[in-house]
Amino acid sequence: MGFLSWIIIGALAGWIASMITGHNKEMGALANIVVGIVGGVIGGFVMNLIGGEGVTGFNVWSLLVAVLGSVILLWIVRAFKKNIS
Repeated sequence: MGFLSWIIIGALAGWIASMITGHNKEMGALANIVVGIVGGVIGGFVMNLIGGEGVTGFNVWSLLVAVLGSVILLWIVRAFKKNIS
């Protein structure tokens, strides 16, 4: 995938994940992109662990994998914030 594809998938995945986890009001466009890209890496790692394919290109499957990873990332961030507070 090219750089622009990562940004588009990352933005969509980060936005969807932030809506699922309730972080949407706290996050801007740049945060959604970063969370989505990192989530794509995490989702790909998780999918490889269970025997599936990770991010495979600019398609719906890659978006779903990135959303899964983004939700995991946001849950981890929320858990750390609760432990620190």
